[in-house]
Amino acid sequence: MSFDGLFTRAITKELLEALQGGRINKIHQPYKNEIILLIRAKGKNHKLLLSAHPSYARVQLTEETYENPKEPPLFCMMMRKHLEGAVLESIEQIGLDRLIIFHFRGKNEIGDVAYKQLYVEIMGRHSNIILVDQQKGKIIDSVKHVSAAVNSYRTVLPGYDYVFPPAQDKANPLTAHTEDVLRQVDFNSGRLDRQLVAGFSGFSPLIAKEIVFQSGLANRETLPNAFIEEMAPIREHQYTPTIIENEHKSAFYVKDLQHLSGERKHFDSLSELLDRFYVGKADRDRVRQQANDVERLLKNEKEKNEAKLIKLARTLEEAENADRFQLYGELLTAHLYAVEKGMKEIEVVNYYDENGGTVTIPLDPQKTPAENAQKLFSKYQKAKNAILAVNEQIRHTEEELTYLDHLLQQIESASPKDIEEIREELIDEGYMKARASKKKKPANSKPELETYEASDGTLIFVGKNNKQNDYLTNKFARRDEIWLHTKDIPGSHVVIRSEAPAEDTILEAAALAAYFSKAKSSSSVPVDFTKVRHVKKPSGAKPGFVIYDNQQTVYVTPNEDLVLKMKK
Repeated sequence: MSFDGLFTRAITKELLEALQGGRINKIHQPYKNEIILLIRAKGKNHKLLLSAHPSYARVQLTEETYENPKEPPLFCMMMRKHLEGAVLESIEQIGLDRLIIFHFRGKNEIGDVAYKQLYVEIMGRHSNIILVDQQKGKIIDSVKHVSAAVNSYRTVLPGYDYVFPPAQDKANPLTAHTEDVLRQVDFNSGRLDRQLVAGFSGFSPLIAKEIVFQSGLANRETLPNAFIEEMAPIREHQYTPTIIENEHKSAFYVKDLQHLSGERKHFDSLSELLDRFYVGKADRDRVRQQANDVERLLKNEKEKNEAKLIKLARTLEEAENADRFQLYGELLTAHLYAVEKGMKEIEVVNYYDENGGTVTIPLDPQKTPAENAQKLFSKYQKAKNAILAVNEQIRHTEEELTYLDHLLQQIESASPKDIEEIREELIDEGYMKARASKKKKPANSKPELETYEASDGTLIFVGKNNKQNDYLTNKFARRDEIWLHTKDIPGSHVVIRSEAPAEDTILEAAALAAYFSKAKSSSSVPVDFTKVRHVKKPSGAKPGFVIYDNQQTVYVTPNEDLVLKMKK
């Protein structure tokens, strides 16, 4: 848990310094549990993100762009009614709990001054955003409604009194002295980090483990010293926002945590850190939910085609015995004089065997010798024709598997908007049935491409799904611009808006192609590039499929930092 009470204290101060006295200009609710307040404060426009997401709940200033629904949800319209035009007078944290209160002054319907409070409770899956009438202490509305049947301690519904979450009555670590630390710890019980979390308010396992780590062989002298030393800069609001990343997981905190190993990234502000840490995470979570049926369908189709390929391979193996039926037919024809009706088999000399060996030919006792020979030649002809048909089916099935692999890869890096385009493609291709919808998509609407900028200012465009890939390559790109794609690996089409880009620009575009491919986590990924004129879509090919020639290949390692830096 990185967003603990101490982190909440730090972000509250950061927000207060940036936003106090600001006026709310606009309010949006891009997703079910997230609110964006556009606040004009101290000569600047700020985007304040309030998230009650069950996994990524947080409060921060953000530079990210969020796509808003065409029709605002009811909670958003209620927020606009009560808070648009209101002034943010103060921001406070309750104790060291993960509870922040925003105090607003505005006007009601008849023009009288009205005071509202916005409570943001950061409590994992119980996180909530609650608007309260300060004078009455009554809840106006909340992102999540909680009835008495769900929570007997407090009800979170419009018209009810706002009740604070139950107090934990823990010690304040920022004012703790040696005796206070020792009072909370029993050295004979072990797991000192857990004891610190249980004893002190605002503590997460991260900071508790850091204190134990810094104390070395923790004892009655070293542990309190390490505790007070770690709390000193936090008490004075001296922070070094840091993300630590290793192959297992990532963590962030208001300071560098020495007990964690991995690559460290430092940031100028906590909001910048949160933007970097959560970039895409909440989107990917929403995509997983939104694309659950699509992903399940694709995986089922893939399993069916893999099973079909195994069957076809067996059929091909059997069909390749065609030559044996031809041999039997020719030898039986040569020995018809020795065959009598009713025989089940006959052993004859194999004229094609240099050693003069014999072959036993199975016979149908109900048929004449000539009919048996004719049956063998028919089997030979059928098997020969089957080889052609089975090879064609194998080719078709392998193409189908490649197509499904491409779609599964696209889901991994898709945004919610991309998922809808993938869904439309599957409907067009007959894999899914169209869902009844009142919304009509504009005719001839063009897919939106993701735009990036190379270090020299050259624009680079990326297709995130097959609709975008087809549009980018076949309609948007100019004939002599540079086109890129990972070599023999499912991935995005990438186009450099230049006919003679610099070498560094080609490498940066190749890094984008590698990042938006199945080889995202690999190193030294091969990426082909050529002019758009050399890229062709075969007639009848699946969406997103092309062939190309006159290519050159570069090897790059995907870099998320570079991708984020280049994004426009």
